[in-house]
Amino acid sequence: MWRSIALGAILGGSLAACITSPQGGPVPLEGLADGAYQAKSVSFPNAATVRVTVQDGRLTEVELVTHNASPIGHRVDEVLPAQMIERQSTLVDAVSGATSSSNVIMDAAGKALDQARQEP
Repeated sequence: MWRSIALGAILGGSLAACITSPQGGPVPLEGLADGAYQAKSVSFPNAATVRVTVQDGRLTEVELVTHNASPIGHRVDEVLPAQMIERQSTLVDAVSGATSSSNVIMDAAGKALDQARQEP
């Protein structure tokens, strides 16, 4: 019994390390170059490629180019991009039951937006 508990603790810790925490946050109103930027994020078994469009210093479009996920994970496909544009942030509320899919999409969007940041 103790072996099962110890093995579960080891494997559980290993799996937790694989889960992606999204990067991102509110979109700064200054310092973004207009254009379309694309990035990918992977956290097995989910992966997403996201293209963000910046116009006049604002996040105007978030397109999910690819999203590898379970049917439940695909519940985020329209919800998250709309929330990101509305809130002008790449860090929004994860969809319940599809947290990993939510995280890879937010992470990819944050990475894409990082490409738009201009150096002072």
